[in-house]
Order: sequence, then C-alpha cells, then structure tokens
Amino acid sequence: MNIFNRKPKHRDLTTLTDTELVALAKDSQEAFGILYERYVEKIYKYIYYRTGNHQDAEDLASAVFHRAMAHMETYIDRGVPFQAWLYRIAHNLVANWHRDRGRRKIIPLDEFVSGGLQFDAPDSAAEDKEERQQLLDAISRLPDERQQLLYLKFVSNLSNAEVGEILDRTEGAIKSLYHRTLIALRDDIQMQQAAKRPISTKEGKHKHGS
Repeated sequence: MNIFNRKPKHRDLTTLTDTELVALAKDSQEAFGILYERYVEKIYKYIYYRTGNHQDAEDLASAVFHRAMAHMETYIDRGVPFQAWLYRIAHNLVANWHRDRGRRKIIPLDEFVSGGLQFDAPDSAAEDKEERQQLLDAISRLPDERQQLLYLKFVSNLSNAEVGEILDRTEGAIKSLYHRTLIALRDDIQMQQAAKRPISTKEGKHKHGS
C-alpha cells in the first residue's frame, strides 16, 4: 500500500460551529453555503411574517444572503450569534421594502400564534378557539416593533441579546419592552373579556333604578 497515494479526507463542514464557518466563509464558498443552508429557512420565514407575500419573501431572503456574502470579509463578531447579523440585514431590507412601496406590514397571525407564543398571564392562555382569537386580536393591535419582538423570541427562539442586535436596542431595553408587551397583551385580553361579559341582574336593576 502506497501511503503517498492516499487522497486527503474531505472535511465535513456541517459539523463546524457558526464561528468556525464564518472564519472559513471569508475565503470559502462551501463554508458560506453551509451557513446558507443552516439559516435560509429561518430568514425566509421572518421576512414572510414581515411582508405576507411569498414571492417578495423569497426575493428578499436571496438579497439577504447576497449582501451577507458580499460583506463576509468585513464581518466583525460582536459577541452575539452570527444569525443575529443575518436577521439584522433582513430587518433593514424589509424596512426599505416597506418604505419604497408604502406598504403596511401584513403578519399572518394564525401561523404566528401556532408558532408557539405563550405568556404567563392569568385567564389569557390561548387554549380554546375564543381565547385564541382574543390573543390574535390583541397581537394585531400591538405596534410593529412589539409584534417583531414576539416573533423573534417565540418563533425564531432568539435571545434578548440577539433581538437587541436586530432591533438596534440594548439587551436591557429588550427585556423591558418584552415585559411591557406582555402586560399590554394581558390588559387588552382582559378588556376584550370584560366587554363580552353579560351584565348581571343585580347590575341591571341598579342601572335602571339610577
């Protein structure tokens, strides 16, 4: 057996961490391809939730990775996962998309909630159809940034630090915004429930007698 004729084993890049792949991707299209395969579905889904249009989501997702590949050499690790950088690029491209077209974001809330949104608030868990609809209605009334926050945390499963990187806020600010968002959802749902609650006989008599 001639050891000098042995072919070098091909390195399995799929086993590498993001940090290792990023270092290689500055000079290796194969390494970048692994990063693409690892995150393209997540980035596409995020953009779709922001646009509500499959074709535009595909085009923008493609633009995200083209831009990422073009800037790999200048990418700097800020201490948050690489995917946060991709989401940040996507966030900016979608913002430009809305601004250029003057369109309001359309978020498919049914899919959003089924993605796993839960929050710890009394009498407000989306367990049955009516409560689920109340949650959908409450989410739809949130400002765009708060809807994004919930999506990034509960559908994309990103950390507060990663969400902060994407929304250009500190980790502490994201924690505070998250807390205020859950309170707003709870209060909104309680108001919905109170509005649908029938007036008791005692209350009706008191109103008629006044």
